[in-house]
Amino acid sequence: MEFSDFGSKLSSHSGILQLMDDIGRPLPEGVKARPLGGGNPARVKDVEKVYRRELEKLLADGDRFEDVIAHYDSPQGRVGFLETAAGFFRSRYGWDITAENIALANGSQSAMFYIFNLFSGQTGRRKQTILFPLMPEYIGYADQGIEKDSFASIPSKCVYYDDRTFKYFLDMDAVSAYLGAHPEVGAMAVSRPTNPSGNVLTDDEIRKLASLAREHSIPLIVDNAYGLPFPDIVFTDDAEPVWNEDIILSMSLSKIGLPSIRTGIVIARRDIAKAVGSINAIAALATGSMGPVLTEDLLRTGELTRLAEDVVRPFYKAKAERAEAMIRKHFEGTEYHLHRIEGSIFCWIYLPSLTIPTMEFYSILMKEGVITVPGEYFFFGSEEQRRGEGYPHEHYDRCLRLNYSGDDALTEEGIAIIAGLYRKHSR
Repeated sequence: MEFSDFGSKLSSHSGILQLMDDIGRPLPEGVKARPLGGGNPARVKDVEKVYRRELEKLLADGDRFEDVIAHYDSPQGRVGFLETAAGFFRSRYGWDITAENIALANGSQSAMFYIFNLFSGQTGRRKQTILFPLMPEYIGYADQGIEKDSFASIPSKCVYYDDRTFKYFLDMDAVSAYLGAHPEVGAMAVSRPTNPSGNVLTDDEIRKLASLAREHSIPLIVDNAYGLPFPDIVFTDDAEPVWNEDIILSMSLSKIGLPSIRTGIVIARRDIAKAVGSINAIAALATGSMGPVLTEDLLRTGELTRLAEDVVRPFYKAKAERAEAMIRKHFEGTEYHLHRIEGSIFCWIYLPSLTIPTMEFYSILMKEGVITVPGEYFFFGSEEQRRGEGYPHEHYDRCLRLNYSGDDALTEEGIAIIAGLYRKHSR
């Protein structure tokens, strides 16, 4: 038997496969786990209490539970939830949308896979690509293009500060020049907050990207899995969600406490939302019902956004501050730089004196039970770019992504071990 090119590509080793395998695979006997890898959110008790209450209401309401689990929803998603969500976004942000502008998917990872392949690959006479204008970017995107060399990227600009922090910024001139020279670009895509760095593109940066997208008649895809209004894991003031018909906005219920239920939310032009529903019908028949059922009333009443603002955001903000303090304590005296934690659930640390690639450093850390994600997986682009001078970025093999959402004691143990081994492997 022989796999097709599609089968071989999607079944081969990938960064996201490594990341998810690290979450679930037990370490060798006797090795204590310090899990700083993966993207699993924390368990937040006050949020879990609300979902338990909603489930108990569902179970107590005649045969409503049985009705939910016994029927498929529509390919575009549960109609009641679509209408509630459209009403919510019209009321809160003044967006001109209806239920026809929204489609659900079985997780935002699936949603992005659908969307990327709607706008990349062969389209008659030419092949389209997706441009990522702020590299490094999310590990889960890197292998989602069905066709080879579906993605291109622009390395970010970097500003260093005196307090050992740094921040990535869009190189807008480079983005504009690339679009001008590459008419094959079918869409641009960013995550906001950015996974892995915790960077948050400002409202002005989003407006400039949207303007460029409109100029080149392509959509701007914004992955808002950590953003406003829910789960609101954003620690800056300049990060309002933006949507218009030039933007495809992807959201998720995972980071507001429902990662295993897999509910992605796509807000887009009606024909794009309909296309996502059509792909759902072919790939999955329909989307899961439980996420929409548990959150529909919470969205209608405003309780979901209250939980995001009053519980989820402060919870992760406190964790981020503790993680930064741990890094400063244990890395004192070494050459390191920490990306400013503006959102998401990650620290992104640059280790310029490391004498080995972070892929190798990751393997050494694993033997000590410290699970991280090496930076190489977050830099990807076309084969043509990979041959170019200065690509992909000076940070390419000198960064680690650390998830700070777990147990604080284990997080500090892991950071201390990383710092100690960094000293051993520094020039």
